[in-house]
Amino acid sequence: MRRRIVKLLEKEINPYVASHGGAISLEDYVDGNVYLRMSGGCQGCSSASATLKQGVERALRNAFGDKIKEIIDVTDHAKGDNPYFSATR
Repeated sequence: MRRRIVKLLEKEINPYVASHGGAISLEDYVDGNVYLRMSGGCQGCSSASATLKQGVERALRNAFGDKIKEIIDVTDHAKGDNPYFSATR
């Protein structure tokens, strides 16, 4: 299952988020739970949660159905230093 998730991330999701300077990687898959890490422009981005819920989660659930219980973001977004969309200061 891990290989299938990685393949989906590489072929369908990362080309999209790469256009914003980001990447999403699989950290683990345990008992139906998918642990993802966002990096680059996705780490600390104000749209990261929407990308995860509306894009990544939807793609994973469409591809793998009930084999996916929960998608868990393990990213430390506070450490992001180069988000594509940054807050106005």
